[in-house]
Amino acid sequence: MNARPFIHDDFLLESEPARRLYHEVAEHLPIIDYHCHLPPRQVAEDHRFANLAEIWLAGDHYKWRAMRAAGVEERFITGDASDWEKFETWARTVPRLLRNPLYHWTHLELRRPLGITDRLLGPDTAAGIWEECNARLAGPGFSCRGILERMNVALVVTTDDPVDDLAHHRRAAADPGLRVRMLPAWRPDRGMAVEDPAAFNAWLDRLAAAADVEIRDFDSYRAALQRRHAYFHEHGCRISDHGLETMYAEDFTRPRIEAIFGRLRAGQSVAPADIAAFKSAMLYEFAVMDHERGWVQQYHIGARRNNNSRMFAALGPDSGFDSIGDLPLADALNRFLDRLDREDRLARTIVYNLNPRDNAVVATAIGNFQGGGVPGKLQFGSAWWFLDQLDGMTRQIEDLSQLGLLSRFVGMLTDSRSFLSYTRHEYFRRLLCNILGQDMVRGLIPPDFELVAGMVRDICHDNAVRYFGFDLPPAAA
Repeated sequence: MNARPFIHDDFLLESEPARRLYHEVAEHLPIIDYHCHLPPRQVAEDHRFANLAEIWLAGDHYKWRAMRAAGVEERFITGDASDWEKFETWARTVPRLLRNPLYHWTHLELRRPLGITDRLLGPDTAAGIWEECNARLAGPGFSCRGILERMNVALVVTTDDPVDDLAHHRRAAADPGLRVRMLPAWRPDRGMAVEDPAAFNAWLDRLAAAADVEIRDFDSYRAALQRRHAYFHEHGCRISDHGLETMYAEDFTRPRIEAIFGRLRAGQSVAPADIAAFKSAMLYEFAVMDHERGWVQQYHIGARRNNNSRMFAALGPDSGFDSIGDLPLADALNRFLDRLDREDRLARTIVYNLNPRDNAVVATAIGNFQGGGVPGKLQFGSAWWFLDQLDGMTRQIEDLSQLGLLSRFVGMLTDSRSFLSYTRHEYFRRLLCNILGQDMVRGLIPPDFELVAGMVRDICHDNAVRYFGFDLPPAAA
């Protein structure tokens, strides 16, 4: 008799109510991925991956960090080793991952969509899994679009620089064969990255060309951004996203910001206090633009990036050398939101923290500015990056439950560059159903299946559709 596979139908579901909530409600709901880093070109061109290493290991700094910790030489991570050598090295690493979230994610992704359920990945199974998965990737239904459809993804929102021409979004939108909607999101981080004036000015030149505006001073800079913001809106964008080490809400005056911009445009460095003031001014300007067009604004706060200077010089950003930051958050976050609220310019807002110590800070700060007849106008965003695992997601759900309204939560996102990472939605849904099911068993919430099922359906799908205003059909009850 065959033993039950490690990732089985009832994985993480520890009670009968949890199993019912997941299998009868959450499991088959379409995925609304309102923040990801999928390359729009690959969706538009319906890219097909050459092998399992390309789709699974290229660009995945989660796996790279684990391999380094396991003692793997960089050649087999980001170096010149062959794809098979990199995959085989990853397979040898996987048995070392017990209790690391990558162990769950790896086997969830092998199960869906790759169909490997009867083996764990390791050195003894690597060759067989490599051959079977490569054969599937070469077959029908395993192109980029095919994978999205297999995973029941209804919509993806990518992350796009204001200078992007959105050509791949236009191509995708015009393609009647694409059954998954793809929309851009406005990510203007480079518009306030003034620590390096040369890099900032190079980006300003690209912005000027994209907007067809000569950027001479702060007014023309704002005009160029406004023109690009309108361009993104015309192409379906309704969401902005900001990656911040901390929130910025310093006092500033318009003449001071104009003077700072003038020095920057002249290629001059500016003092740390002026950098903070300029960032504060730009966050405010971006927020006003979002409110004027009815967008949702997202703030991903707390990453300390590129900490290993030697490896940053060798590999560049996003290569696995970022970590959690610990800068203060509460004062600036409340001041920033308060100014916008006071001026009636506060858009629907999602705040994500990367440091778990800030959970209660964020959950209580957003409660100060709810209202206006908008359910869950301010959102405590889902656990992300280092926190999108069982403990981090559980803490986020528990803190939101105790300090806000879990029932209004817009649910999970991938925040990923990988087409295989949609099992993170499954992971989240299993965990959510298990928490609620256990509460029903313990008598902490009523054992009313339809009541709780409605909450699950809202969190996993319907709240996001309503909150973002996506033109999508309702999920079947």
